Amino acid sequence: MNLEFEPGKNIAMKIPAHEYENTVRFYREVLRFKEITGSNADDTPKFEFGDKVLWLDCMPGLSQSEIWLEVVTSDIGKASDYLKEQGCHRRDEIESLPNGFRAFWVSSPSNIIHLVSTSDDT
Repeated sequence: MNLEFEPGKNIAMKIPAHEYENTVRFYREVLRFKEITGSNADDTPKFEFGDKVLWLDCMPGLSQSEIWLEVVTSDIGKASDYLKEQGCHRRDEIESLPNGFRAFWVSSPSNIIHLVSTSDDT
């Protein structure tokens, strides 16, 4: 199968609500990373993280922070079949994706969530 995977540009940090404000302050004021958040008051804070984008998502009900990674591929259908054959578990129930966004969620054997998306959608 001629299928390739590459790291995506997005890293999502899922943060419990009770730690969220201090975590945002850490990246804004302590580390002073360049912020690239949109202009709307309810936009998710985003920061440059080298050549990646670090998203800080508030997750009520979460007990500890998690890191979610993005992986891109040129053929989402083949990627889905291949990852299933390799024993990877789809985790589409964990977070809804926008309509028309060609992507899905899987977890690694160590339960790190990965967004698998097409290279032309990222």
